[in-house]
Amino acid sequence: MRPADTWVDYELIDATNHNRLERWGKTLLIRPDPQIIWKNEEVSPLWARADAIYYRSAKGGGQWDYHKKLPQKWNIKWQDLTLIVSPTGFKHTGVFPEQAVNWDWFSEKIRNAGRPVKVLNLFAYTGGATLAAAAAGAHVTHVDASKGMVQWAKENAASSGLSDRPIRWLVDDCVKFVEREIRRGNHYDAIIMDPPSYGRGPKGEIWKIEESVYPLVKLCTQILSDNPLFFLINSYTTGLQPAVLAYMLGTVMKKYNGIVIADEIGLSVSSNGLVLPCGASGRWESK
Repeated sequence: MRPADTWVDYELIDATNHNRLERWGKTLLIRPDPQIIWKNEEVSPLWARADAIYYRSAKGGGQWDYHKKLPQKWNIKWQDLTLIVSPTGFKHTGVFPEQAVNWDWFSEKIRNAGRPVKVLNLFAYTGGATLAAAAAGAHVTHVDASKGMVQWAKENAASSGLSDRPIRWLVDDCVKFVEREIRRGNHYDAIIMDPPSYGRGPKGEIWKIEESVYPLVKLCTQILSDNPLFFLINSYTTGLQPAVLAYMLGTVMKKYNGIVIADEIGLSVSSNGLVLPCGASGRWESK
């Protein structure tokens, strides 16, 4: 497992009884996590000092219970990036902190490439990966089906001082965008893909990861350059183990000279030194 341990403004303090206790800057939040199936003693006294707790509803969704007045949004930093945190009605905050371990990895690949690098970021959410790639020197195409998420990503770019970087912002269905790029003859040196388990495109297109991800990955090989740098796939779906991602990438990328590595990514729990698993990543990288 690869833990994301380069944070200063984020900390996973404790994890028990289906919940995480997290510090986002100076703000303490408690959020549910289905991976946390154990029920041990709450080690940290900060559980009682949480600023807000997210409660799931039996009818689906949930809501935040605020113990004190919080700003609608605030900033945290990761290295040179400034990212906007804002608790949403779906428990998310706009940042997946475990992804920082991947940002570190591909940023180094881009900086050391010795050539211009064009990156395509699909299901790009609020742009953490987009901005990490742009800060490392890449030209990035950022695609997400949600207009609100793309706007959030643009605000993250502005707060990070990266608005002038070569980033193309697109609100689009990822599959249809890739199909059009094939017809247009456009190519990319690297692809980042962070697909949801289930989702809908801007025109109601249905996405189910188990049915849809492999055909999309195959499509993406048609827009790779002759000398690709990397292909990264993230998954939060428990049924898609790292070995599944490795097998998929090994199958579709076999014509290129590279290696495939897939593993879990996670977050270190500061109260006990253990690591909470937070999904899987499959990485193809050139030799």
